[in-house]
Amino acid sequence: MSKADSSAEGALPSVAINVSHFGDQDQECLKLLEPSSPAPVLTPSGQIRKVKSFTDTHRLRDVNAASGAASARSLRPYDQVTAYPDGSDSGTNHYAPSVRSLASIGMGCTDGRKMVIRRVPTSPTELFHLVRPPTPPDEDTASHDSDCGEEEEDAETVHLKPRRPFWANKIQFVLACVGYSVGLGNVWRFPYLCYKSGGGAFLIPYFIVLLICGVPMLFMELAIGQYTAHGPIGALSQICPLFKGAGVASVAISFIMSTYYAVIIAWAIYYFFTSFKSEVPWASCSNRWNTPQCWVPNHNTNISKPNGSQTPTEQFFEKKVLSMSDGIEFPGGMRWELAACLVCAWVLVYFALWKSIKSSAKVRYITTTLPFLLIVVFLGRSLTLEGANKGLKFFFKPDWELLKQSRPWVNAASQIFNSIGIAFGSMIMFASYNRFDNNFLHDTLAVSLINAVTSLIVGIFTFATIGNIAFEQNTSVKDVIADSPGLLFVVYPQAIAKMPASQLWAVLFFFMFLCLGLNSQFAIVEVVVTSIQDGFPDMIRKRLVYHELLVLCVCAVSLIFGLPHIIHSGIYVFQLMDYYAASLTITYLAFFEMVAIAWFYGVDRLSKNIKQMTGQCPSLYFRFCWLIAAPALLLALWVVSLVDYMPPSYRQYQYPAWAQVLGWTIASVSLLCIPVFAIVAIVRSPGTSLREKLRNSIRPTSLCDCGIADCDLCCSESEPPDDKVTIT
Repeated sequence: MSKADSSAEGALPSVAINVSHFGDQDQECLKLLEPSSPAPVLTPSGQIRKVKSFTDTHRLRDVNAASGAASARSLRPYDQVTAYPDGSDSGTNHYAPSVRSLASIGMGCTDGRKMVIRRVPTSPTELFHLVRPPTPPDEDTASHDSDCGEEEEDAETVHLKPRRPFWANKIQFVLACVGYSVGLGNVWRFPYLCYKSGGGAFLIPYFIVLLICGVPMLFMELAIGQYTAHGPIGALSQICPLFKGAGVASVAISFIMSTYYAVIIAWAIYYFFTSFKSEVPWASCSNRWNTPQCWVPNHNTNISKPNGSQTPTEQFFEKKVLSMSDGIEFPGGMRWELAACLVCAWVLVYFALWKSIKSSAKVRYITTTLPFLLIVVFLGRSLTLEGANKGLKFFFKPDWELLKQSRPWVNAASQIFNSIGIAFGSMIMFASYNRFDNNFLHDTLAVSLINAVTSLIVGIFTFATIGNIAFEQNTSVKDVIADSPGLLFVVYPQAIAKMPASQLWAVLFFFMFLCLGLNSQFAIVEVVVTSIQDGFPDMIRKRLVYHELLVLCVCAVSLIFGLPHIIHSGIYVFQLMDYYAASLTITYLAFFEMVAIAWFYGVDRLSKNIKQMTGQCPSLYFRFCWLIAAPALLLALWVVSLVDYMPPSYRQYQYPAWAQVLGWTIASVSLLCIPVFAIVAIVRSPGTSLREKLRNSIRPTSLCDCGIADCDLCCSESEPPDDKVTIT
């Protein structure tokens, strides 16, 4: 044996398969088919990595790397068969597929000690392919979480979306996460909640919740999504079946949010097309929808805003765009202009998602990067407005008395979860398309930092604009406008109306807002689509056949559920849905998600999984937040929000009792998912006693040490390895 062979032998795994070599392939195939021929003998004498699929086995690179499916992403074609332990060099001077390749092609998985044959070859060609596998399919289109032994798709199903495609590159994944976090949560929700919570008094709990809950939970969700390669329902059902309802609840909330987030996009589309008029219609009180209460601010007159008066931008939004009624009990008719805009919004969402991440990732190159340029431009413009310092003072100077109230803390938590996407399943879904060895710690820090900085930038130019309006109206910043979901559509248009070339600025601003809204909507709808595919793969494949039809069905159903938001009382329905679906229940859902992963699945086990993927364990900071700090803060916020519960309101309008009951019914969709699915999991768990069923219901299912779903071949660590395992 040459020196090169000896060095190669030392570097390769000490696992051999006895495969006789023949010069003629037909002779070799016939020899293997002889009943009297000796069975190949597997002699394990060291640890072997497990791999996930047929595709992965042909790209093995370093058997001394971390065990688990971490080997399954960037691997070289074939491994050389090593020498036999007895010193014989028979068959060792030739290249042949390793035992890992042989074991994973339709024969199950192996950990070096046990092997189960799942499919018996039925033809000489098939058997020959077991010994000398064909060239594997392209990595980008191959499923990396398919079960061992899964057959390739036939030609009739090539039009179907792969089970779990990969992001084409890391930039696409980062853009998806940044696009969701820098979306409606920053430009629409952050200024609205900050203004509602007293300005500077909101920033302190915002950053506290971000550091204790936001960053650690984002890191945890990316880890779970990347490790399990499933959406929120599939991931949590594997991690801890008892809390599968937390994944179902997150999908339910995402679906509810998709119905009214699309309405915000419809408003932006309406404003966008209106901006092309020769004069923006919200600049004056001379329009047909204006009332005698319409008042144009003018600082030179030193006249404060009269009681009961409204600015042109307020009346344009309420009287023209919404045509709002006096209450939710007065539904009125449909706003057909908004209905057309809503259909347009869903058409944009559909064609961005119909090819899954392969189409949405390309769209995000524009919808994520362009808004950042426009945000910087508007920031520079807002800082030059008169009275901007007045608004900035309100934004950065906290009222310490407000920190004693629960509202700033609950709103801060709601903003963190909504903007980053925690507990909504979006980040779990995005990470499920990652390669197994992606270092998501860098992604966590990048997304968190970009989200926080963007929120501050948006807050600066928003409150600088509000300060300018307060300066013109000779009033205080907190009395400029009533806090409402339409804050964005009142403040910005009023500032744009005073700019030179106001039509151009209006077009740019609402195009930017449209891009940000679509980014958020893409992520929310993708959660629903991915969860349906994970939960009902066979039904989707048989009934809908095409992935595009599934996306079309989801968009159509969401469109129908969004129609109540565009009737004359639609703004009241909108406020009710947002209050109960996205604010009141989110801390409850986040708490149980944290409990399921950190307490029941275990911080130690999660840290081990992260080390398998990234090569390093999470820091003590993350482990402390997962185990103690974050659950304690979430529980406190949830209890406080219930103790200090106040019914929702829209300005001075108070919702009737039946509307509040409707709101709690909406909230119960997510609130009841967790206990209901927990009971189902306990009932279905194996065992004779309740204690045994409960113990089995908190055990991870469909996962083993190698991270392979449905792998029944990984032995327990206490099981002694067999000296020899014969393939029969």
